[in-house]
Amino acid sequence: MRAALSIVTGLYQPCGTIAADMSKAFTKESEPEEPEREPMPAGGKNYVTPKGLKLLQDELHELSRVERPKVVETVSWAASNGDRSENGDYIYGKRRLREIDRRMRFILKRLDIAEVVDPKQIGDHDQVLFGATVTDAGDDDIEKTIRIVGTEEANMARNEVRWIAPIARALHKARVGDTVEIATPSGSNPIEIIAIHYDDE
Repeated sequence: MRAALSIVTGLYQPCGTIAADMSKAFTKESEPEEPEREPMPAGGKNYVTPKGLKLLQDELHELSRVERPKVVETVSWAASNGDRSENGDYIYGKRRLREIDRRMRFILKRLDIAEVVDPKQIGDHDQVLFGATVTDAGDDDIEKTIRIVGTEEANMARNEVRWIAPIARALHKARVGDTVEIATPSGSNPIEIIAIHYDDE
C-alpha cells in the first residue's frame, strides 16, 4: 500500500503550482471551510480505484486550470466597472471562487491520503474486498448487485457504494454462500452472497 501512495503523489504533482495559485484565496477573508461530505474512518485512509483517482485528478485540473482562471478574469473585469456592492458579476464571481477553492482544498486532502487499490490485483477473489462486485439475495429472493468503490466515485445509479457505507462494511470478507445481516431502519435484513467478482473498470 505504501508504494501505491508514492504513485498517487507522482500522479498529481504536475498540479504543484496549484498551492501558489490559491494562496490569495486562503486568507482570513475566505469563508470557513465546510465539513467533509464523507468523513474518513479512523486511520485516515482513502481507498480509491485507478478510475476514482483519475476522476479526482481530472476534476482538480478542470477547476484549477480552466474554471478558476475564467472566474478570476470575470471578477477582475467586473471590479473595474465601478461600484462592487451592486455588481452581480463581481458578487457571484467572488462567491464562486470561494466554492472552487473549498472544493480544491477538499480534493487535495483526499489525494494526499489516497491509496490506490486495483481490483484486478486483489489476491483473494473469493472474498468481498474493496473493488468487489457482489450479487446477493434477501428473503424475497430478488437478486441485487452492487460494486464497492471509493468514497468520491460511488454512484448509486451505477449500483456503486462507498467502501465505508454500512452495507459495504457488513459484506467485508464475506464469501459466496455466507448470510450477512444488514441493519435497516425496519430491522435486521439477512442477505445471502450469491456471487463475487472483480471486473475490469
